[in-house]
Amino acid sequence: MSEARLTVACLGAGYFSQFHYGAWARLPQVECIGAADQDIDRARATGLPAFADLNAMLAEVVPDILDIILPPPAHRAAIRTALDRRVKTIICQKPFCVDLDEAKAIVQEAEAAGASLIVHENFRFMPWYRAIKAEIDAGRIGTPLQAAFRLRPGDGQGPYAYLDRQPYFQQMPRFLVHETGVHWIDTFRYLFGNPTAVYADLRQINPAIKGEDAGFVLFDHPDGVRTLFDGNRHCDHAADNQRRTMGDAQFEGTKGVLTLLGDGSVSFRAQGSLSVEPVLPADTWGGFGGDCVYHLQHHVVRALREGTPVENEARDYLEVIRIKDAIYRSAETGRKIGLG
Repeated sequence: MSEARLTVACLGAGYFSQFHYGAWARLPQVECIGAADQDIDRARATGLPAFADLNAMLAEVVPDILDIILPPPAHRAAIRTALDRRVKTIICQKPFCVDLDEAKAIVQEAEAAGASLIVHENFRFMPWYRAIKAEIDAGRIGTPLQAAFRLRPGDGQGPYAYLDRQPYFQQMPRFLVHETGVHWIDTFRYLFGNPTAVYADLRQINPAIKGEDAGFVLFDHPDGVRTLFDGNRHCDHAADNQRRTMGDAQFEGTKGVLTLLGDGSVSFRAQGSLSVEPVLPADTWGGFGGDCVYHLQHHVVRALREGTPVENEARDYLEVIRIKDAIYRSAETGRKIGLG
């Protein structure tokens, strides 16, 4: 006899939610039973039973998994409502909560309620980063020395930047690192361990937005590894889809270098060689980020059904927020900040 499917309800039906709903629909182990949004028409457009708010939805259905697809100011209230209704697994979009103190408090509340709280940080689930980690762990590049990612989505120019997709981007007082750079804080720590220090030089180019939209962040990792996040939302990179990888990267070691291109392909060049060997072919997924939303959701479902560990549990994700805060302190003071 096959196991009963897990039930999933989603809170939020904005731009990015399409990738969540689409991925849940492709997972045979789950059944979607509700969508809530303050714009009821957007909730109805999902094709699921629609509700105008979370309370109304949880009064009708209590899912195995609640997927919160909202901006940070709404996270705490939504999580508390879910805990009050005894939801036992909650996935919450990043950036997680408005600050570290709020995130710590809500993590403690979830743990006290016996609930599993997971942050939807999906970049580490992109197929190219999984392939790069496997190559590094197998010793392909030898001793890792450094890595650099160049963020170049090309979507940040002019007075209408971001308005067609995620207009709240313009109003975020902290933008490049808080909203976007956190992806590579988590990805770099996934690949090389938690950084021991950070140095940042951030700037604002587009006067139409409140926060920074370009800058450099240098991370010191254990064993002498250094990584660089080089972000500029004004410039683009060579790709048919600027949002597939959002840039390109190199991962260098004593025996060679792995290169990530904007098409999602990964290649390897050995130290001293002119030849390039393919590691991962170009991505063919038409949606977002190599189908990383699906891979994250599948990971959570598998963990619930098989008892395997979950990546990005909220308590562990507090480290990402702590690192992010140190980056802003570094940019404000012009100093390298040790992370202890």
